[in-house]
Amino acid sequence: MSKQVHESMAGTISGAEVREQLKRVLLSRHFVKAKKKSRFLEFMCEQAIAGKACEVNEYTLGSDIYERGPDFNSHEDSIVRVQAHEIRKALVAYYEEQGLHDRLRIDLPAGGYVPVFTRIEERPPDLGSEAPPAAKPAARLSISPLGSVWLVAASLVCALAAGWFLRDLLNRNRADSAPGRLPSGAAWFWAPFLPPAPPPLVVLPVHPILRAAHGGDTPATWNRGIEIDKEKIPEFRDTIHFRELPQFRFVPDLTDFTAIGESLGLLDISDFLASAGQKMRANSGRLVDYETVKSGNTILLGGNQAWSGRIFLYTDGFQFHNGVISNKKPLPGEQSVYRPEFDPVTGKLSRDYALVLMLPNERRNQRVLLLYGIYTEGSQAAIEYLTNADRLAELRTALTNGSPDHKSLPRYFQALLSTSVENSVPGKVSLVSTRTIPE
Repeated sequence: MSKQVHESMAGTISGAEVREQLKRVLLSRHFVKAKKKSRFLEFMCEQAIAGKACEVNEYTLGSDIYERGPDFNSHEDSIVRVQAHEIRKALVAYYEEQGLHDRLRIDLPAGGYVPVFTRIEERPPDLGSEAPPAAKPAARLSISPLGSVWLVAASLVCALAAGWFLRDLLNRNRADSAPGRLPSGAAWFWAPFLPPAPPPLVVLPVHPILRAAHGGDTPATWNRGIEIDKEKIPEFRDTIHFRELPQFRFVPDLTDFTAIGESLGLLDISDFLASAGQKMRANSGRLVDYETVKSGNTILLGGNQAWSGRIFLYTDGFQFHNGVISNKKPLPGEQSVYRPEFDPVTGKLSRDYALVLMLPNERRNQRVLLLYGIYTEGSQAAIEYLTNADRLAELRTALTNGSPDHKSLPRYFQALLSTSVENSVPGKVSLVSTRTIPE
């Protein structure tokens, strides 16, 4: 049988071995057509061989590997985090399929970008004893010169990073009892959802396979739709589409209404809450009714819930309706309607908007948080914004300045966000405006 041997200082893995294994990985079907992901992984492996992986930051990867340039801001552009997440999934898939019998494993642990190399040792079964054989000393990448001061410092940094990662895993296992310890810039927003409150319910949207065209689409998208008499589709009678759209024109779509952004955002919310010792529950919008929402803290993702649009409204602020965000009482510098933008050449989405609403639930100590992107990219961008302590500090300042006394932080509010979109991936997120919702 085979047994994976974890890393220790006892063994060595040469740079040549890592490069040979990396070549097999990059030639696999999981990477061979993904040039940027391959370049990302190859760059980090070479930095690890040189003992410099811990020195590489998100700015370097974004500005160089993903060619975002010197203006790249990792707080506003999530490309590196998104791609790292995809690389981790691709590596797992490779070792479950083509790399099942490889002797060396390459991983990119969550929480950082430093690759880990692990030797897979073949072990015969010990027929003479019921107890499992003692594990051989594990192998680790050998880097020269071993006695240099910079190597020791780099090793300490990597060890600390691994310690933080392991602590997060332990926090998840202790979520029922662990106290909330979010950064100070984020605690004000998420405190109602943290212990001792029970785990919040996160609701994912469910969309039609052929999505209904709406007012936020381009004329070209609308014109290529297939019109179907609404009365011939009674199954959609209880959906928000049936109420809002004057006619049903269906268009095929692979990116805009797949709920991919909400699903990726669900992982971000899970990690964020877990860091504060909180679990969460998730369910499909199709299986959740208003009574369920009223029973505790709830987070609604995506704007196509069957009942959310008619229940959770603030008519004096921003409203999400028929694929656009309307603004009935624009302040100076604001627009009356915010529509998504599209590349004039490719027709692909280039800018999306998202609406954030923090509202009271049935009980005043409970909350309903709504995150509505016009498209799925807007939802993803909004979630990334709300799980970033620096951006939440920006939102807090804007809400305080916009409150009636310009000093107090409102408990209930709206925020309108804008994000650039490139190749269906949200980029730089901007806070457009906020509204205080009276208690």
